[in-house]
Amino acid sequence: METNNEGFVFGLDIGTRSIVGTVGYRIGTDRFIVVAQESIEHTTRAVIDGQIHDISTVSRTIAEIKNSLENRIHCELTDVSIAAAGRVLKTKKVHAISEFSSETKVTDDHVQTLDMLAVEKAYEEIRQETQDDAKHFYCVGYSAARYYLNGYPMEMITMHTAKNIGVDLIATFLPDEVVDGLYAAVEEAGLHVASLTLEPIAAIQLAIPEKFRLLNIALVDVGAGTSDVSIVKEGSITAFGMIPLAGDELTEAIAKKYLIDFETAERVKRQCEKEKIVQFRNIFGEDTEVEQGQLAEDTGEAVDEITRNIASCITELNGGKPVSAVFVVGGGGKHEGFTDKLAEHLDLPENRVAIRGAEVLTNVTFEQPGIQKDSTLVTPIGICLNYYEQRNNFIHVMVNDQRVKLYDNGKATVLDACISSGFSQNNLFPIRGDELHFSVNGEKRMVKGKAGEVALVRKNGKEVSLNEPALENDQIQIRPSTKGERGRISLGDIAECRGELEVTLYGRTVLCPKLIEVNGSLASVMYDVQPGDKIEIFDYISVAAILEYADMEKEEFVLLNGREAGLSAKVHSGDRIERKPKPKPKPEDEQPVDPEEDFQKQMEKDPLLQPLKPLPDWMQGIPFDTAKLGTDGTVIPGMQENRRMVQPQQAVPVSRKPVMVVINGSPVSLPLKENPIFVDVFDVYPFDMTKAGGTRLLTRINGVDKDFTEPLHEGDEIELRWI
Repeated sequence: METNNEGFVFGLDIGTRSIVGTVGYRIGTDRFIVVAQESIEHTTRAVIDGQIHDISTVSRTIAEIKNSLENRIHCELTDVSIAAAGRVLKTKKVHAISEFSSETKVTDDHVQTLDMLAVEKAYEEIRQETQDDAKHFYCVGYSAARYYLNGYPMEMITMHTAKNIGVDLIATFLPDEVVDGLYAAVEEAGLHVASLTLEPIAAIQLAIPEKFRLLNIALVDVGAGTSDVSIVKEGSITAFGMIPLAGDELTEAIAKKYLIDFETAERVKRQCEKEKIVQFRNIFGEDTEVEQGQLAEDTGEAVDEITRNIASCITELNGGKPVSAVFVVGGGGKHEGFTDKLAEHLDLPENRVAIRGAEVLTNVTFEQPGIQKDSTLVTPIGICLNYYEQRNNFIHVMVNDQRVKLYDNGKATVLDACISSGFSQNNLFPIRGDELHFSVNGEKRMVKGKAGEVALVRKNGKEVSLNEPALENDQIQIRPSTKGERGRISLGDIAECRGELEVTLYGRTVLCPKLIEVNGSLASVMYDVQPGDKIEIFDYISVAAILEYADMEKEEFVLLNGREAGLSAKVHSGDRIERKPKPKPKPEDEQPVDPEEDFQKQMEKDPLLQPLKPLPDWMQGIPFDTAKLGTDGTVIPGMQENRRMVQPQQAVPVSRKPVMVVINGSPVSLPLKENPIFVDVFDVYPFDMTKAGGTRLLTRINGVDKDFTEPLHEGDEIELRWI
């Protein structure tokens, strides 16, 4: 933009105590000529802590300064450079993490995106704190204090491979009402804003030249109500801060000590900076005088408190590390003992903390007589010099057809414009879907959601990244990012659910899936797990289920590992299932067997059952029962008569019927015996009594325990086993 007709630059430093107007011009790149300067103190509290409260009163004071300067330079002033007070800035320290879907090599773009993610998080915290005030804030600076690689602190994270990266970042914001108040007061005075900067930045223009900004230096502007802190390193301003303690605390200490009003105490404080002895009158009308050294001692406690808080602020803004040096500007910093005490709290040598005044104004020439070069002029001159840089002003861009005012600090990006227009990180960065939480056999499990789609950004019709610089009148279109699907998993994807039971069923191997219950109900491996599901996986299955799985007819009883079992019996991996033997059914057309005919057939087959042959004639008189003879060879009386000779024709077969019983599930025919008992079982059933298979032998008939002498009957069911 063009300067005034005479090439003058008009700068205004609107402070809490006074307004300073400066008119001048630059020669070359390093010299500045001040042709006129005017300062007017406020008569009311029109400005409080750097923020304009009474716009009309401030506007009238600006107009008065403007007219006075125009009379001196004989030229109309139409454009002005202004600065927002650092004391109205809001600073936030946040921690942000950026996740990668897989191991990723970190690039500069990743780091810049991470920084912007942290800035947006800080901006969101500011919005949450001020949501009732409907305020809008502009990010005017940020500084990364520390980076993290997979959760571990690291100085440089680029070129490393990581699953996630993180940052501790300090971001500084300027409220819009401050900007709007400045613009309104200036415009009401008939002026147009040529450039806007921050007072700490303006002070740095002179106090810390560009060639020194590679060093880690803090600049402290000690004003009346607050002390503003800014940090430079690696060539740029990285952070701003403020503490609500400054020169007024020193003035109040003097007023309390000597019982004088605030205005008198302020005059005493200023005179002691130049004179060794100052005289004044207290509220009782008593004349009093104080020496410069005594006043320094009286304000020592206040100086200690102010410098201790400033030192703490500097360390925090610098990422917890000490700075290399500190420059002090502003009227409050000129108080005796101030810089020494600040050096002590920062653990720096005294020569590393210094007031910047006349020595930084060597390239500034004042044509107006009576102006003394000191640290109070650093900020007013810096505001004028900032005009030539033109990097710190507001630009206007269009975001999705919405006009957005954006603070341009030399590195404004498309992301800054999107954030200023109201987009949150949920709209700008892909969001991973919700996690799926469930439990397996009481153990908590979690499945991460899928990553969403990145935002699609176009600037002036061309697709760009969020880190693309934003310029005046840029047309930005953004399609918000999306949130990914929530975590999903089916039962079949869970390792434990894929297990199988290996069972031998009727002589062949069967692989059967395990039984799975979800929230108490059976579920298949195709079931999609839902949030909060309680999954139970069993290492057994019922006989009925495995028969159904094998598509076999269900039988009421089977043999499970040799023992009879019902359909509800539990089957584990490695078990063996066999069919239960059944008794052979009699054919319907089978005729009943005559016992006498059956015995006759057995007699024909067994020689021992054949009828005896008739005895020869010569043996008819010999006693047959020789076992009945006496010891002397004579027949015992009566025996011979009672002996009944059995002739072949007199043999009558005994009529017997075999008894059929079921032993351990198998049908067995007992030996031909008139009255069989339990012990007869061992003659026909293979059971080794010599090898004990348990602690007790179970002998049970029809479900009732019996002993070996219990009679057996047709159809009895016998259990015989070791237990």
